[in-house]
Parts: sequence; C-alpha cells; structure tokens
Amino acid sequence: MFPIVQAESIAPGIKRFIIQAPRIARKHRPGQFVIVSLHERGERIPLTIERSEPEVGTISLVVQSAGKTTSQMSGLSSGDSILDVVGPLGKASDIDRFGTVVVVSGGVGTAMAYPTAAALRQAGNDVIAIVGARTRELVILEEEMRKVSNRLVLTTDDGSYGRRGFVTDALREVMGEAPVARVLAVGPLPMMKAVAETTRAAGIRTIVSLNPIMIDGTGMCGGCRVLVAGKSQFACVDGPEFDAHQVDFDTLMKRNTTYRECERASMERYRTELREVVQA
Repeated sequence: MFPIVQAESIAPGIKRFIIQAPRIARKHRPGQFVIVSLHERGERIPLTIERSEPEVGTISLVVQSAGKTTSQMSGLSSGDSILDVVGPLGKASDIDRFGTVVVVSGGVGTAMAYPTAAALRQAGNDVIAIVGARTRELVILEEEMRKVSNRLVLTTDDGSYGRRGFVTDALREVMGEAPVARVLAVGPLPMMKAVAETTRAAGIRTIVSLNPIMIDGTGMCGGCRVLVAGKSQFACVDGPEFDAHQVDFDTLMKRNTTYRECERASMERYRTELREVVQA
C-alpha cells in the first residue's frame, strides 16, 4: 500500500496527491510516469509524476477527474492509501544545453512539463514556458512554471486570464522573435498536433509526450502502440516522448476513442452506485 500524505484541489476537478513512495522518488527522472491501481479490482492507469522529493520519499501526482478511476481517486484524502503505484516508467526526457527551449503545455499536461522545464533550465537553457487552459480557473502550476522559466506566457481560450487565444498563437510569436532550438509540447492530442504543424516548416526539433491507452506499462500488452515514422512504437517503453514531426496523430486520436463508449457506460454505472449509496 502507498499512503497518501497530502491531497489538495488545485483547480476544479483537478487534485494533487503527495504519496509516500521512497523507491520511486529516488529513481524518478523528468518525463517519467507511474501506473496506478486503486484497489484489487481496479483498472491500471498511467499518471504523471509532477515532482519527486527523494529526501522525504514522496512523489506528487496531478489527477483530473475524467473517468471512473480518476473520479474515484479524486475522492481520496490524506490518510487514505493506494494499492499499487508502479514506476518510474518510460524513458526520461532528453536534457542537454540546447539554447532557447520553448515548453508548451495545456491543461494537466503542465504537470508533466514542469519537471522537464526545471531540468532544462538547470542545464543552462533559456526556457520560455507557454501554459494554456480553456479558462482562468483551469490554469495550474502557474507559480511553479514561473520559477523554472526565464519567461512565462499564459493563454486562455476565452481570454479570462493571460492572453486570449491558443498556445500555438503564442508559439508563433515567440518563434518570430528569436531563434528557437527546441520545443517540448505536453497536453491534449489536438494541441500537440497543432504545435507540431506550427514548427514543422521552420524545422525546429519538436518533442511531444504521449499518453495513449495503457495497461501494464512494460510493453507487453501493446495497448499504447503509436505510429512514429510509419513504424509501431510503444509509448510506455519507447517513450513517452517522441519526435512530434514523425508521430501519426490522426491514427493515435482514433485509437484513443476505441473504448469511449465503454468508458461512458462505466462512468454512468459509477454515478448510479454513488446515488444509491447517498439515498440509502
């Protein structure tokens, strides 16, 4: 069992969990993730490691309530425990001194972008962070990203905070101001695809962190298969970071909708069960 040291809401429907996991905390590197199972009959889901604290043996996970398991996890509090937390999994981010690096994140993708942005800054890069969300209340880790970047640009779709528009609008402006050596994008698939198309013509090396359907996290199940340069790769062991200009985003987005109806039905059953418990 993995005890939850702290659980806090950081935005509507989004919680940060600090979990006691000393071995994972010691081994974690930016870009890696864990597979979580809440209980013996629970599904296995991949979750971002926002940060690790080896000296106290904890890791932080940021979770958005989207389906049954994430909703169940969001109901947990300090003092509760999680059955299994497996990791760290995946390859660590490529950290070197590249020059000017733009880190683009959307939604909860900011949680995965944060440790990589910090490592890139520590390696001597000029880090420009572009953080996007649909609306102001969904902007997360603003101060954390501000501390690890040389410049922070905030965007919201509705213009309620920062500049109005998409992260790609801000990215085009940054690209027009000075040479950019590298771009990292983490967030929803349509956003990462748009970032890839924005940088393609300029030939800017662009990396995306993918989070497809995943079960075991060891390359055995094949559920996280993605097409990269026309060849099958497994996000859990070959990634999660890939060359954005070689990823087949259209096929990946189709694969990610395979179980959408099953997920919807599972969530409906879960809501019904909750209503019955409340009524009882």
